[in-house]
Amino acid sequence: LSLCCEACKKVTFHVPSELEADTLVGRVDLKECLQSAEIISSTDGNFKILEDGSVYTTSALSLSTEKKTFTILLKDIQEKVQKEIHVSLVEEEKKKTRHARDTVLKRTKRRWGPIPSVMIENSLGPFPLQIQQVQSDTAQNYTIYYSATGPGIDQDPKGLFYIERETGNIFATRAVDREQYSSFQIICFATTPDGYSPEVPLVHTIRIEDDNDNAPRFTQDLFEFCVPENSKPGVVVGTVVAEDIDEPYTLHTTLKYRIVSQNPPITPAFSIHGDTGVISVLLPQLDRELVPSYTLLVEVRDMAGQPFGLCTTGTVVIKIEDTNDNAPSFKQIQYETRVEENRVSVEILRVSVVDLDEPSSPGSGAVYEIIRGNDDQAFEITTDKNTNEGILCVVKGLDYETAKQRILVIGVNNEAPYLLAPHSQQLSQSTCSVTVHVLDVDEGPVFKPCLLRLDVKECEDIGTAIGRYVAQDPETGNSEGIRYRIPPGQCNWINIDDKSGEVRTVKVLDRDIGEMRRGQCNITVLAIDRNGKTGTGTIQVCIVPGNKNFPRIAQTDYIMCRDRKPICLTAQDGDEAPYSTPFVYRITDRNLASMWKITQHNDNSVYLSPKGDIPFGIYDIPVSVMDNGGKVGENNIRVNLCDCVTPTECDGRARQLGGGSVTLGLWAILAMILGSLLLLLILITICGCCGGGGMHRQVTDDCANHNLIISNTEAPGEEVMDHNIIPLQTTCDQGGYGVKTGDQQTFEMAKGRGHTLESVKGGGHQTLGSVKEGGGQTMMDTCRYSYSEWHNFTHPRLGEKVHLCRQDEEQKHSEDYLLSYNYEGKGSLAGSVGCCSDQHEEEALDFLDQLEPKFRTLAEACIKR
Repeated sequence: LSLCCEACKKVTFHVPSELEADTLVGRVDLKECLQSAEIISSTDGNFKILEDGSVYTTSALSLSTEKKTFTILLKDIQEKVQKEIHVSLVEEEKKKTRHARDTVLKRTKRRWGPIPSVMIENSLGPFPLQIQQVQSDTAQNYTIYYSATGPGIDQDPKGLFYIERETGNIFATRAVDREQYSSFQIICFATTPDGYSPEVPLVHTIRIEDDNDNAPRFTQDLFEFCVPENSKPGVVVGTVVAEDIDEPYTLHTTLKYRIVSQNPPITPAFSIHGDTGVISVLLPQLDRELVPSYTLLVEVRDMAGQPFGLCTTGTVVIKIEDTNDNAPSFKQIQYETRVEENRVSVEILRVSVVDLDEPSSPGSGAVYEIIRGNDDQAFEITTDKNTNEGILCVVKGLDYETAKQRILVIGVNNEAPYLLAPHSQQLSQSTCSVTVHVLDVDEGPVFKPCLLRLDVKECEDIGTAIGRYVAQDPETGNSEGIRYRIPPGQCNWINIDDKSGEVRTVKVLDRDIGEMRRGQCNITVLAIDRNGKTGTGTIQVCIVPGNKNFPRIAQTDYIMCRDRKPICLTAQDGDEAPYSTPFVYRITDRNLASMWKITQHNDNSVYLSPKGDIPFGIYDIPVSVMDNGGKVGENNIRVNLCDCVTPTECDGRARQLGGGSVTLGLWAILAMILGSLLLLLILITICGCCGGGGMHRQVTDDCANHNLIISNTEAPGEEVMDHNIIPLQTTCDQGGYGVKTGDQQTFEMAKGRGHTLESVKGGGHQTLGSVKEGGGQTMMDTCRYSYSEWHNFTHPRLGEKVHLCRQDEEQKHSEDYLLSYNYEGKGSLAGSVGCCSDQHEEEALDFLDQLEPKFRTLAEACIKR
């Protein structure tokens, strides 16, 4: 490579005699020397030059007494130009020192507060490496010991630094990674041997200076972008992004991007911005038909892209999107066809085109039109969406005597508007000519329309009528005498009635089977008249999704614990909308529907929960699910209502309590209480009836009557005989008698002042009396009811009450038996007023004067008049 080289200018910098690494020496204006410099380098490896002209030292150096020189080389490879800039470094003059005899006021700097220390990342040592020294000014008068604490000393990472006790020198014991620890803050102490601290604790910062030890990385392994073909230069395609974990805002994280290679290796089609990573179009002629996609290898480099920077590469794939930049053209320029006169709605020709644009896109979809020769609108051309062909049909009958042939000119365009590619000329519309020969024949039947579309629901039964396709005789205008048939060699989906033209299915049409996956089929149908003339038509059978699946509940076995948390039932249906959701759930068993309820959750799920406090056990609940198409699926849901806390405690059976006893509900407990009361009532009655022949209990006459009488004392009342009681026969061996009067039956003892037990029996009234007399003993009565009489009397009524309690959700019937009484206040000052009081002396009646107003009416009724 031969380059034209010439010196551009000379630059002189005044610098100190000692220079550290990465020190800015000065700045040179590179653009003034060579505007298009691609490579910037230095003849001296101790210096590096950035793109903005900044000159930095790469290592520490010392200037000799002579000035140091080096050259900056600027190269433009394309123009084959090289220019040089000569740089001279001159040691700056030292300031004149003041003589010792001159009197100067100086302010000494305290050594106890040094500037923050700096340690280079990944330093090679040697270790231990001194990085700073702290000293106290009081060390001139006292013996001072130094110590330190904090991260890196006695905290993680422990042992990284230490301080010498006598000198205050701070040392590092090993290298440090700045990406892990960017700085350390330690606390230094100065103390005398006796523990006195003449200085306050010093917070000293040790900063880790970054080293370029991390290469930049792309955020993605592969970048993919799209851009329309024929895009103009400068159009943004996309942006690649890279990251560098070195110290921000330094040269170590100043990144530069560039495109290394392009595949296919033709003229570069894209460019990338070096600082932002934005990729844009460079080539004005992106042609998808020639190159559908490009693959770029992109490099990112730190140190502002300098050769000594670290770099990484990534891959970018750019796909070229299609535009309608290719016009369709006919495969043939001329076509000929024949048609019988008076034929209507019949296909006579198919024309096809070639289009280089992407298939099945608006840029390649053909739109045909008849430009000339169709003034009477006798022809019509449409597009077959599947094949992109043009279908030419006759829509009005042609007359052989008027015109024996017709010449048509057909043009074609695309669905999308045509976009002219750059640097190309406008193309004229592609056309073709069609010569139609009209035949003078006795016309056969004509189908109307020539193409009939019939939609069939998926999985319809065999023999389902889906429509009629009839032809007419052009001469008579009717369909009499025309027979129909389907030629063999076509898809065997339908048949047609040879007389009526009714179309029926011959197999179950399912879009999931073989040839039916396409969902449609074109079938040619022949119509034959009495003279043997034939006409053809096309039936396009399209399978539309149907309701072929029953909704099913996926999970049918559940365990419900004592918290009775609702169960979520979810049904599945293999059909598509609108034959799937929403589902309608219903419990088909009437008895179980009164115990369980269904609550809607969403379109395909519901919640199943008990209505009340139902017993534990296993319930088989029949649930029907109806989809949106009306198809009903029957499901049996088994719910194990278990006395448990978690479902794992149940083994598929209703859990029982310890000891083999099951948990009883409210109504079961009520039934047991009523049964116990009934048994106790029977025992009391039996004992009362059997006590007349034994011991006698002496009872005072005060207990003979519990009714209020007009008297100031509770003396026995008069014995009153009911005039309705007519003695019929003697029933007791102890002098008693029994009588019957209509609906009332009474059993009384001869000395019949006693207690009565009444119970409703049918529509009548029944009373049992037993004589009670003697000194606390009971007289046994041999006249008693048998057990069967009591059982037949009480069992049906008790069962009826229990049944009503179970059927009543609000438990109103149970209030007749389980009553709660409120507190009615303190007892009366008069004490007991019962008829069986043991007091025999005359009681004072003065308490009647202190009764409250609501009891005065009762008192007045008791006062003797």
